[in-house]
Amino acid sequence: MSAGDSHKQKGGMLTKLKVLFEKNRLGELLVLKGLLTPHELRQALAYQKIDGTHLGRLLVQRQMVSRRNLYGALTQQFTIRCLTWLATIFLLFSSMGVKSARAGSIRDVPAQISLASAANSAFAPVGHYAPLFGTSEKTSTNLGPFTKWSGMFARFERAIHETHGQGIIKQWQDNLGDMQGLPLEDMARRVNDLINKQDYIVDSRNWGQSDYWATPIEFFSRGGDCEDFAIAKYTSLRALGVPEDRLRITILQDEQKDIPHAVLAVYTDDDVLILDNQIKSVRSSSSIDHYRPIFSINRNAWWLHTAPKGTVLASAQ
Repeated sequence: MSAGDSHKQKGGMLTKLKVLFEKNRLGELLVLKGLLTPHELRQALAYQKIDGTHLGRLLVQRQMVSRRNLYGALTQQFTIRCLTWLATIFLLFSSMGVKSARAGSIRDVPAQISLASAANSAFAPVGHYAPLFGTSEKTSTNLGPFTKWSGMFARFERAIHETHGQGIIKQWQDNLGDMQGLPLEDMARRVNDLINKQDYIVDSRNWGQSDYWATPIEFFSRGGDCEDFAIAKYTSLRALGVPEDRLRITILQDEQKDIPHAVLAVYTDDDVLILDNQIKSVRSSSSIDHYRPIFSINRNAWWLHTAPKGTVLASAQ
């Protein structure tokens, strides 16, 4: 099979997966499960246009669907989307030889607001990457598919030159100032405490979107959800001189809450520290057993995390 044929085949498969993803909206799932008639769905969507209420909440408020049945459909919807998304990730990995690498194409915006001095920028390269939550990983330098990540950096770079953004950056730098020169573990703890003081606000309420990756300036202005906390911690540590290769935004599954989540992983010389808005203190990844990482990313690359061979992960059923 030629490279062109391989690219077309994978593109077709990705298109089919996208269609599958789009077809599994909440209302359609409720109709397919026999919990809602097509007429009732059209009626509910008409109500939604009037008051803008989330469809699930509207259905429960109007007693069209029970809360229990709604949660069941939401769980099924989430499972389908996760499986579709994971399949897409695997297909992207298999097409790495066809697509051009884009590592280095994202500008190092945190360096433009850096507080780093010779004292705290002299980190040695990471000699060994400890397993993240005990998983194996594959790496790719193709960052093209991660548009929320690259888009955040583009907006961030524009914002640091605006008057409003410069004011926030000045306050941010003042808060970070006395952390310069600390050992990495102490620096991580101080940054974690600082950022976790911000308000947690879901994207749907904050931005009217289900998944929006906010810049640190947006986050400090309006609060944010888990990946926004992780991004603010990442950029804070980068501004303090921590190298890119020691930091990864990590998207994972919280198996206690059965929800997706995001944290910042900080690689020391012999451990992985987890900076989390759900856990107050910084902890080693080896001490947390209810997180299952899906992928992690920084400006240099991204990593797909899987269970080592011979390891059985808990069933999602």
